[in-house]
Amino acid sequence: MFKIIVELFLLVIISAAITPFIRRLAFVLGAVDNPNARRVNKKPMPTIGGLGIFVTFNIGAFVLLREQFPTHEIFSILLASSVIVLTGLIDDILELKPRQKMFGIFIASLIIYFLAGIRMNVLKIPFVTHEVNIGWWSFPITIFWILALTNAVNLIDGLDGLADGVSMISLTTMGIVGYFFLHTHQLYVPIACFMLAACLLGFLPYNFHPAKIFLGDTGALYIGFMIAVLSLKGLKNVTFISLLVPIIILGVPITDTVYAMIRRKLNKKPISEADKHHLHHQLMRMGLTHRQTVLTIYALSLVFSFISLLFLLSPAWGTWLLILGLLVALEYFVESIGLLGEKYHPLMHVIQKIINQKSKTDPTVEVWHLGDEKPDQLKNKKNTK
Repeated sequence: MFKIIVELFLLVIISAAITPFIRRLAFVLGAVDNPNARRVNKKPMPTIGGLGIFVTFNIGAFVLLREQFPTHEIFSILLASSVIVLTGLIDDILELKPRQKMFGIFIASLIIYFLAGIRMNVLKIPFVTHEVNIGWWSFPITIFWILALTNAVNLIDGLDGLADGVSMISLTTMGIVGYFFLHTHQLYVPIACFMLAACLLGFLPYNFHPAKIFLGDTGALYIGFMIAVLSLKGLKNVTFISLLVPIIILGVPITDTVYAMIRRKLNKKPISEADKHHLHHQLMRMGLTHRQTVLTIYALSLVFSFISLLFLLSPAWGTWLLILGLLVALEYFVESIGLLGEKYHPLMHVIQKIINQKSKTDPTVEVWHLGDEKPDQLKNKKNTK
């Protein structure tokens, strides 16, 4: 185990050493992100930073920690991830349409399903003793899982260091969960999670604000794809709770993606159409600086990761309470920052109705808004003291 830890630190150093060369290569290839109405960068920025992460991870998988990985699967994952990286490279240089990028992810997903044999087969439903074989549903569920998580990570790549840091937190948590809780004999899955997290750590100093290089679609798609594949590998025969854990761990990108789709649907816009109303945009609109926004989302990711660990430690009834509490807190947070628009406040309206109803039934309860004058009744009470 000590040897693995040392080699993980070596991967951090290799990633940090490779990145400057990738930065120069980006200028040579013309993989440069120019400022526009949707970008936050004020000057041309080299992309394809994810290429260095891809190279570093495979140095770890095929050289440093080769004995940890089964040959067939690691070569299949290399082939599939190469398709993803190629798709991202073309997009960073020439800019592909959303459908073309989805096609590249779909091809890589087919390689994972048919060649690597990594797929979701069996599901254990709560309160049901026997396992449910999902049969032919295995194919669409597996493909959807990979497409959804890959795009979720890609969508949050909007600020310096954002996707890198959030993914690093998620991968570290996945590695901890895989090593200590799932008790699988496939130790290479948590090791691979820690390896990719180490690659991201080495890249982060160049990507954190003010960034010297962006991940680009090369990196964001690759990281999202690897997270999807590694989580799927750990969930080959999943329980309901183990299925929830990676979803909770990736709560930030998944939440941002789901609400982006709902927001565009409500505004009658194409789901694939980009906008400036994502989580990080809304936080910056509230007055947070670039770094404060990124650090706030890091903190949210840590909260989601901590909650995912609570799921694994809680009894059945505690799990349902956690789910309910998480959904209510998430909805309140989304409404408070206006992720679906300034007029979308259903939960807040319900809470306000409850407070108003309470004030009507209990005459001693007075409600006023912060900054307004206090009710006369309370003023009189204060004067009589």
